[in-house]
Amino acid sequence: MRISTAYSFDSSIDNLQKRQTEMSQSQMQLTSGKKVNVASDDPIAAARAERALASISREDANQRSLDASRNVMQLSESAIGDAVSLLQTARESMIAAGNGSYSDKERQALALKLKDIRAQMLTIANRSDGSNGFVFGGQGSATPPFLDTTTGVQFVGQGGQVQAAAGETLNLTVDGDQTWLKAKTGNGVYKTNPVSTNTGAGWITAGSVTSPSALPYPADPSITPPQYAVNFTVNAGMTTYSVTKDGGGTTLTDVPYVSGKAIVIDGMSFAVSGQPADTDSFTIDQATNDLSVFDALDSAINSLTTSNLGSGQVMQAVNQGLSNLDSILSNVSAARSAVGESLNRMDSIEGRITASKLAAETERSNAEDLDMVSAISKFQNQQTGYEAALKSYAMVQKLSLFQYING
Repeated sequence: MRISTAYSFDSSIDNLQKRQTEMSQSQMQLTSGKKVNVASDDPIAAARAERALASISREDANQRSLDASRNVMQLSESAIGDAVSLLQTARESMIAAGNGSYSDKERQALALKLKDIRAQMLTIANRSDGSNGFVFGGQGSATPPFLDTTTGVQFVGQGGQVQAAAGETLNLTVDGDQTWLKAKTGNGVYKTNPVSTNTGAGWITAGSVTSPSALPYPADPSITPPQYAVNFTVNAGMTTYSVTKDGGGTTLTDVPYVSGKAIVIDGMSFAVSGQPADTDSFTIDQATNDLSVFDALDSAINSLTTSNLGSGQVMQAVNQGLSNLDSILSNVSAARSAVGESLNRMDSIEGRITASKLAAETERSNAEDLDMVSAISKFQNQQTGYEAALKSYAMVQKLSLFQYING
């Protein structure tokens, strides 16, 4: 079999080109640090890497949502902490207002302090989240969600919470309506109030629960909650009281009145102190969850700025103000706990995001990253082979007729 000179030339050139292409590809891999630079290098590995990159992008988006949510929750936790401090100060002022030696001027000075606290509370409720939104904006609001009107502070936003578009539940706002305007009235189960026509010096406490199983509250939603009334009678210098239910049957009749002694009925215990006048009355109703922090402060301010109040009226205002502030503090503290729980949960979420992203990074690396030690060794072998091919081609060039004649 004869091998022509032309075939030898073509074969040598093809070998050189092939080795040069292999070296060029190896050089590109060494430069980029990847064994898959285009899909044609390894279609299966390229697909694996693409899926991993998509997963990494999703986790990056989840991380951004988490960071945004954490920022809002930290702002809200700080805001609620400021509010708790202010409410504690307001509570101290209400306790001071109960001092029997205080004059109207001194109580009015405390009212001015409460007005300043109210203004600060409104600023806190309208706190910005730093990105053209509001921390307590509910489901979003382009304007401050709380508006101070002639009838009190109104929530003009939308109740609820905005959530980030992520695989986890991440809140971007706090429900301001629930936080600031939805505390329980009274002691959280029932509320006690004096009748506005009372003329005596008696006042009623917020009360407590003695037997939860005997309570008429909370009543079934299908029925109207029962209402109790404590009615006082003064006859020949002797004060007695009777307790009626729903204006009908009398559950207690002509009980001798002792100031501060507990009245226990249907699992409830409360006390009337001071000296009620004849026909004075106090009511007991089911508590509702519509107590606003601003209405509570407005009520306390109004009481402290009213002149010539009797001792009983002062004590009633103080007791009711303290009861309202305690309920509001409980509601605000619950909101703060919920925010704290969200922040704790975010630590776990961040751990899951980090783990998922690491797994995707590992998968991408396995699919496309280059083993540098192996690649360098391979390149050196290719370089040696290319040099050998060049020498072989140089030898083939000497096989031409002209070289033979000249030789």
